[in-house]
Amino acid sequence: MSLSHEIVHAIRQREKRGLPEEIREKVILHICDTIAISLASYKGAPIALKSIAALSIGVKGGTGRIIGSEHRLPPAYAAFANTALAHALDYDDINDLARIHPTPVTLAAALAAANAEDSRSTDLISAVALGNELLCRLGYAIEPRGTGTDSKWFLSQLFGYLGAAITAGLVLGLDDNKLVHALGLAYMQVAGGKEPGVGTGSQARSIYPAFSSMGGVQAAFLAREGVTAPASSLDGKTGLFPNYFGKNLNEKQRSVLLNTETWAFTDTSIKLYPSCRYSHPYIKAALVLRNQFSLNEIDQIVIGVNETADMLCQPLEDRCHPKTLQDAKFSIPFMVAFAFVHGSVHLNNLTEKALMDTEVLNLTNRLKIEQTQDNTPGIPLGDIKIVTAQETKRQIERILPETPFDEVKKKFIDCCQYADVADPEELWATLSHNLDFDRVNSLPIII
Repeated sequence: MSLSHEIVHAIRQREKRGLPEEIREKVILHICDTIAISLASYKGAPIALKSIAALSIGVKGGTGRIIGSEHRLPPAYAAFANTALAHALDYDDINDLARIHPTPVTLAAALAAANAEDSRSTDLISAVALGNELLCRLGYAIEPRGTGTDSKWFLSQLFGYLGAAITAGLVLGLDDNKLVHALGLAYMQVAGGKEPGVGTGSQARSIYPAFSSMGGVQAAFLAREGVTAPASSLDGKTGLFPNYFGKNLNEKQRSVLLNTETWAFTDTSIKLYPSCRYSHPYIKAALVLRNQFSLNEIDQIVIGVNETADMLCQPLEDRCHPKTLQDAKFSIPFMVAFAFVHGSVHLNNLTEKALMDTEVLNLTNRLKIEQTQDNTPGIPLGDIKIVTAQETKRQIERILPETPFDEVKKKFIDCCQYADVADPEELWATLSHNLDFDRVNSLPIII
């Protein structure tokens, strides 16, 4: 049996068994979080709006609804638009061990498929849950450490094509063979080189997962119409894993990918800061130390990194003086200095104006980077050392995967208020207690 067939078989097992209640509740939180971020993007992420405008050129209407808008696009384009909205603020959920942002990809794919069909074969929560689980398990199987072959790829994008294809295919009611074809057709489009993330001076990293949701949705519709692809697309001689990672999955990796007894999605986190996940432990450490030192007495801030985190610190001059807001969010040095100066990181203060903040820029002149950690799965520890004339103090912070319910609700309301939604509390109550395709389609219109 090909790996594609085995993946579809594992998904069907989970589907027949149904979602555990704790997974169902967690998926609802992540969908609500993604929706709120998407609404906030209309104010804080011009790149998402530019992307939607570009997709709309030469297109008149379609079935695909865009969150927060009356605008309609064909399904694949609508999937791109909704993922761009969800990711552009760098505030979307992430599985640290898999190094994947799952819900922006799968939610957009589910909505695009559902809005094209009168009948929906899989409900919204189940479709997103099953797509997210596949994405997280693909990451778990690879065990990304940010070095070697996995360091070349944005895994959210590379694997996102497969997750989006399966999610859309489930909603469309594709049978097992057509789901296998959808995976193969998704493979024909896969991409995700990481240069937009490690390079500076561009906005492209803000929308990279959107390509995968667009391609995955298109693959599902092609398969529905009878277009076929090899079942060996993932593990054949020139399949995805040999081509992109140098070799096929070994027996242990296959067992991790195909495990249906536990849920990898459990470890997926909802972000509390609108910046690259790698900066979060450092922001947390900086906020702790900020209460113990004044800016004037700091002689030096030493940031301890691993090899992957160091990519977001070099070249240091560029990282300390970012040219775009996206560069700032992907710069550990800048985010550390910003947290020290402002004492918080949120949508209202981390804006384009921050790029010209003289206090922040002056503080970056006192930063030093040292490699103090090994590259391990997940994200590094937030290792910051403050040096003054009188003392040296070190703070190490760890980010845990579970975000408290109250913090998720607060973030939802903050995002909605940022987007000028009339009654965020009421919207939270509606979505968190009665979430389905129709509820999402009746969201407030921002533009």
